[in-house]
Amino acid sequence: MTPPAPSPIRTEATRRRLTDDQRAAADSACRYLANNTDHAHYDQALTAGWPIASGIIEGAARHLIADRLDITGSRWSLAGAEAALTLRADISNNDFPEYWFFHTAREHERLYPQPDQHAYGLSA
Repeated sequence: MTPPAPSPIRTEATRRRLTDDQRAAADSACRYLANNTDHAHYDQALTAGWPIASGIIEGAARHLIADRLDITGSRWSLAGAEAALTLRADISNNDFPEYWFFHTAREHERLYPQPDQHAYGLSA
């Protein structure tokens, strides 16, 4: 059995003579990559056009999720968190006016059903 090739990250950490704390972070990253090698096929993901974690994706997640749900002391149900995130996404994408029109129309139908409403089927 051939030993694994030395990690370029560890090699660079040694070359730069990192402090113990810096070296621990580099070693932790290497352990993560080694333990998840079977799942980290970034070349295939990029070829298929799939998104991988990037600054843009992480920034969007922070904007939509963390800035709203990570408020100290807040508690969220799954349904409540999903509703808040849906509204934040609609607002961020400038889709809120259309959404609100749709929402109020459905609420009106729910609260004030027509006598023959049950006779109609959904069509799309």
